[in-house]
Amino acid sequence: MKKLIIAALFLGIAGLCRADIHDPPSNQQGPTRKLGRAVSNILFGWSELPVTIATVNEREGNSAAAGYGVVRGVGRSVMRMQAGVFELLTWPIPAVRGSYFPVLESDVHWIHSGYKEFPPELGNESKYPYVRHR
Repeated sequence: MKKLIIAALFLGIAGLCRADIHDPPSNQQGPTRKLGRAVSNILFGWSELPVTIATVNEREGNSAAAGYGVVRGVGRSVMRMQAGVFELLTWPIPAVRGSYFPVLESDVHWIHSGYKEFPPELGNESKYPYVRHR
């Protein structure tokens, strides 16, 4: 009887301890996310231009924004739109490193370069609910 209780307790604890990843990190990057990223990069890739001009203006001043900011913004816009077209044509295929990860290099490792996964948003849109719901 004592062995039966210990075995049941052991199986009960073992049943709770599953050593399996049910949602691996790459699971979020799938074909539907790639298709959505492609559509938004094509439609809103132009938003890189004003955001880059404003960023360069903030960091380096008006003269740099009028020259370097415009050139860099146009380059970033074209790059984002090209990535969108590529991802639109290859959305059902895991083309980048055998996965559905973004084509553009991430901005996480770089200070002033790289790209976010989706185009930048224009304006002062807040993601937090600061108003009361009625």
